[in-house]
Amino acid sequence: MTATHIHDALAQVHKLQELILEKRLFRGYSGKARLWCAAVVAAGTAILGSGRVPDTPRAHLFGWGIVLLAGVTVNYAYLLYWFFFDAEVRRNPVTLKPALDAFPALAVGAALTVVLVGRGAYDLLFGVWMCLYGLAQAAYRHSLPPGIYAVGIAYILCGIYCLLSPHISFTDPWIMGAVFLLGELAGGVVVLRKHQSYAGGKG
Repeated sequence: MTATHIHDALAQVHKLQELILEKRLFRGYSGKARLWCAAVVAAGTAILGSGRVPDTPRAHLFGWGIVLLAGVTVNYAYLLYWFFFDAEVRRNPVTLKPALDAFPALAVGAALTVVLVGRGAYDLLFGVWMCLYGLAQAAYRHSLPPGIYAVGIAYILCGIYCLLSPHISFTDPWIMGAVFLLGELAGGVVVLRKHQSYAGGKG
């Protein structure tokens, strides 16, 4: 076998690997939805930092709860739309399996939030939320574009910094807002570009 034949064979194997990975990508999450979430984070941060919200942990916890509810609504509304109306999905429940990958990390995050709030340790919440959300992103390393894994690692590093920093205050929303704004913008762009390249490849 000549060097040219070997090169062609390796190229075909590489192409096949790319096609297999492409088929494994989960398309139930929307890049546009994540960009909308970034806008929600920006609005929530601006309101919490405006001085119009009482400077108490309970008030800020309520505010971040609204931001979370809005983000979950936007993302999962798209997920349901994709499940029910995408011609390739055909309402097959198996296609939703990758969406379950993030649930363990998110469940731990919810449990830790309850524990920390119960003990009045509000200043640890930002770090815990960033770390657990980052782990949820990293859990998608086999079903979402590789860039999402990098976004997850960035969330985790920011979370560790917040946990170790003695200067983090839960009633100061700006570091939380900045991390999640940039993280959701980055995640949205990564997913959006991958979906666009997929659509272009199909066309």
